[in-house]
Amino acid sequence: MKRVTLPDGTEVPALGQGTWMMAEGRGDRAAEIAALRTGIDRGLTLIDTAEMYGDGASEELVGEAIAGRRDGLFIVTKVLPSNASRIGTVKACERSLKRLGIDRIDLYLLHWRGGVPLEETVEAFQSLIQAGKIARWGVSNFDVDDLEELAEATDLHGCAVNQVLYNPEHRGIEYDLLPFQHTARMPVMAYSPIGQGGRLLRSPALLAVAKRHGVTPAQVAIAWVLRQQGVIAIPKAGTTAHALENAEAVKLALTGEDIAEIDKAFPPPKRKQPLAMI
Repeated sequence: MKRVTLPDGTEVPALGQGTWMMAEGRGDRAAEIAALRTGIDRGLTLIDTAEMYGDGASEELVGEAIAGRRDGLFIVTKVLPSNASRIGTVKACERSLKRLGIDRIDLYLLHWRGGVPLEETVEAFQSLIQAGKIARWGVSNFDVDDLEELAEATDLHGCAVNQVLYNPEHRGIEYDLLPFQHTARMPVMAYSPIGQGGRLLRSPALLAVAKRHGVTPAQVAIAWVLRQQGVIAIPKAGTTAHALENAEAVKLALTGEDIAEIDKAFPPPKRKQPLAMI
């Protein structure tokens, strides 16, 4: 399994598991738990969730899936901006810990910018580290200007990752955000690497590349994201079969011809684009 190194030297798998829209009644709960456990067995030991997902139901699902097998896992969750005050962050973290059934979160993210000053949220993160309730902190849905402002408020090296939308359809971060984070040695955590709703996976370009390699378009999309250094992909899998499919994507090495075909269908950005969020 390819690894990505965080600023503090911790290594995590480049391919993890997302849980957005899980535990919300769309899928079978037992199947979703089995999918997470199958992913863990295949080396996808980084699991991302958030207090917002299903109003805490996703964290509870993750807690059930990891019960009795916490060792070796890297658990990521997020605080809502509305809870990101000095006191609110601590209380939100304690609620997340309870739902997850663990005593420490490996990586705690601010889900997106809100009205609370960044300095206040970072102070809360630092207090949680000192209390042993989180191991490190990061951000999500931050653009370059947000990270520059964060750098004025605190040591940017303390920020472990920035989680953003990244896939062939949404690659605006390649223009400025990805280079900025490479320079800062801050990994990107890519959510929705295979898109949403299946449109990306019906792309003729991805279908053609998949056919050449005897794989699925989803595996092509994941491999495309993982071609970048310092990028962690967190696709969701609601079934065991989907989890196994995602795990196999790490074996796929795209060729220059493959990349060129995807670039033709989804051109790289030539100018600054607003940070995409879904």
